[in-house]
Amino acid sequence: MRIVSLLLLNLIIISNLSAQINKKEQAIIRSVNEQNRYYTDLLKSIININSGTMNLEGVKEVGTMLKKEFEALGMDARWVEGKAFNRAGHLVATTKGKKGPKFLLIGHLDTVFEPDSPFQGYTMVNDSIMKGPGVADMKGGDVIILMALKALKDAGVLAQMQVEVVMTGDEENSGSPIALSKKDLIEGAKRADIALAFENADGDPKTIVVSRRGSSGWTLNVEGNAAHSSQIFTDRVGVGAIYEASRILNEFYLQLSKEENLTFNPGFFLGGTAIDFQEGQSGGTAYGKSNVVAQQVIINGDIRAVSGEQLEKAQKIMLEIVSQNFPGTTAALTFKEGGYPPLSPSAGNQKLLNYYSKVSKDLGFGPVSPVHPRNAGAADVSFTSGHVDMAIDGMGLSGADDHTINETGDLSKLSVQAKRAAVLMYRLMVGKGLE
Repeated sequence: MRIVSLLLLNLIIISNLSAQINKKEQAIIRSVNEQNRYYTDLLKSIININSGTMNLEGVKEVGTMLKKEFEALGMDARWVEGKAFNRAGHLVATTKGKKGPKFLLIGHLDTVFEPDSPFQGYTMVNDSIMKGPGVADMKGGDVIILMALKALKDAGVLAQMQVEVVMTGDEENSGSPIALSKKDLIEGAKRADIALAFENADGDPKTIVVSRRGSSGWTLNVEGNAAHSSQIFTDRVGVGAIYEASRILNEFYLQLSKEENLTFNPGFFLGGTAIDFQEGQSGGTAYGKSNVVAQQVIINGDIRAVSGEQLEKAQKIMLEIVSQNFPGTTAALTFKEGGYPPLSPSAGNQKLLNYYSKVSKDLGFGPVSPVHPRNAGAADVSFTSGHVDMAIDGMGLSGADDHTINETGDLSKLSVQAKRAAVLMYRLMVGKGLE
């Protein structure tokens, strides 16, 4: 009786799922299943090509390989040369259709693993877990984009759709000037209604990113009066540069560390009687003696905020703290221009997550919930903020240990993520099955 009951339960579940999936969606699912082996092999091939951001030839080689894949889908694909912003460039592919919303799909070709990294090429940990440079961040996501578009093509709808794909070549280390580096991405966002980005979320396929914190830099320069240490705290000498720098950092912590979703990190501190800061190398040298009051300090850090308003408020407080100098010192705080803007939480992003979660449930993969912004670093999707009505990220390959030589991706989730993406895009195009 128990076996019969389980069989009946399974039949009911299958019947309910089938009732929620129409013929076009069934064709999408069938295509992903049939093409899974091909795209798994493609992923292995591009992982074995080193595409560390500064390996310009390697990044372009991956882009050239994927450009052929987009062209095979009937899309117009072009390589955007990156010489003007000191990087390899970007891959852009578009459809010619006119139906439904305008989609922007976002990926990136580069990884953090340069040719001198010990991490080169993939290995299989077991039947489904692949260890390899960029498998989760984000060559797996790039392949999922192709799988989803191939499924839409096989279902006979891709040619009708309005899709633009931008795969940048410098996500891990942005080119300069950043206005040129992100020009194609931002212009694509201005043309789009909906942005779908295919980074790994937080390693859990049951989550998606609706908000990312922005990231920018700051520099603090402090000056004091050099003197014999016996004269510190006198009216003539004051407290020296290191005491003043310590005061400022302590006040940053006291006044801002409890602000939700805001972080600020002093990652580099150089101080003494004389310093030689070499900015291009993120380092330098310092000279000082225990019996001499420090004359100079330089500190570099980053700041991450979930909205432009939060960033502006934090910067104002930091500048006020810096202005209240200890005796005998001066300090100047500057904020780096550019950086990554925040992808602020919005009603549109949440609505898109709800659509994605319903698709996931209808496909039998369960509901999807948002990633906490503290667990979502800066990424290319943030440049769509303010330009599109709806955006989500984290639609790529589930994995772990991104940016380390232990990075892995779960190949069993390639087809899951491709089905979710393709069915979501189809439903958004036809405007049905979303509620």
